[in-house]
Amino acid sequence: MLEKFKKHLDLDLPFLKGKRLLVACSGGVDSVVLAHLSQRSGLDMALAHCNFGLRGVESDGDEDFVRLLAEQLGVEVLVKRFDTEAYAENNRGSIQMAARDLRYQWFQGVLEKEGFDFLVTAHHADDNLETFLINLSRGTGIEGLLGIPEVNGKTVRPLLVFSQDEVMAYAHSEQIQWREDSSNASDKYLRNRIRHGVLPKLKELHPTFLQNFIRTQSHLFQTHTLVENHIQTVKAKLFVENAGSITIDIGELERLQPAEAYVYALFKPYGFTEWDDVNHLLTAMSGKEVVSKTHRLVKDRQHLILSILENNPRKSYLFHENGLGSDLPICLTVESVEKVEKSGQNAIFMDKEKLNFPLVLRNWEKGDYFYPFGMQGRKKLSKFFKDEKMDVVSKEKQWLLCSDNDIVWVVGKRADERFKVEDSTRHIVKITWAT
Repeated sequence: MLEKFKKHLDLDLPFLKGKRLLVACSGGVDSVVLAHLSQRSGLDMALAHCNFGLRGVESDGDEDFVRLLAEQLGVEVLVKRFDTEAYAENNRGSIQMAARDLRYQWFQGVLEKEGFDFLVTAHHADDNLETFLINLSRGTGIEGLLGIPEVNGKTVRPLLVFSQDEVMAYAHSEQIQWREDSSNASDKYLRNRIRHGVLPKLKELHPTFLQNFIRTQSHLFQTHTLVENHIQTVKAKLFVENAGSITIDIGELERLQPAEAYVYALFKPYGFTEWDDVNHLLTAMSGKEVVSKTHRLVKDRQHLILSILENNPRKSYLFHENGLGSDLPICLTVESVEKVEKSGQNAIFMDKEKLNFPLVLRNWEKGDYFYPFGMQGRKKLSKFFKDEKMDVVSKEKQWLLCSDNDIVWVVGKRADERFKVEDSTRHIVKITWAT
């Protein structure tokens, strides 16, 4: 197994050579074998052990064992003790999820603070099969059938090409000692029930069942890669970036078949999980929306508008006569000029004496109206936005520059007639928006 491990490193994981590795070690046979293989392969490594305090003296015995193992291997060891039960209670989760969260949070912190390049864990082929079956039992897309990735960011699992039988055989042949976790014998957890009751039956079906599974999963991964490449091609045509958001033509989206599969593949990367709600947006009234933890998807007439979810409440900002502002979200400048010059939409000329400084920069609100420059009478901003064919998200992001409660400028769009320069104007100011 050692030679096969070294060959696997050379062919598939050469980037681990010369890097500083943090090897997760529980004291169980898998992680202990990984530690021995890594040390005998000349990898620069240290051991990392989590004591979750869930099995009393047994947990402390595991910690002592890993400390002794590190001493025998001549490597550094880092140990962290957790109050796992308190964490689970405070976060209203299971003990298993609490242990997983605590473990990986600590690992991530160690990588950053201690200068390790990669975390190496001892997941093997049987673990991968168990994960596949767990995801299959819960209902999953193709991603869930791909199992455990060998490389995921800074986490590497070099034993995925080995079976549990190979790991055990190596441990016995090399007379390697390890610790047995009593909780592994319990059928309290789903993974253990699959490990003890399902996997042996599956392996009885065919002597090479595990190898066949690995080959099938490889085919699935290749299929997934083809799908991902196709989705990226579709997204490049369908997703149109527009002022910080993305516009998707619903008609074009509905022409893709099967529509629900495309919707899932296109929007899953943005954190959406309520797929019935997302699919219903295609036929919903304008203004309806679905939000994920990070993004917002809004129906706007014949389009969907995808944008980053902004958690900060809307604010108003003061813009002073000297051009200074309190953390203005856009760059505005003001200057006195002698005459009105020709300019584009990013600048306006106003009668200074009609303005009451400091001006207020804010987002629009329902009921807002102004007197569009060059027109008679007032107009509701909602009607103005409709005429400008602005989508829902663009409306919400539109800035208004106001004098008291009166709109001076729909920034970048239209000035207000009431503040225009006239023949009687004595002081002209130019306000510019630097995009």
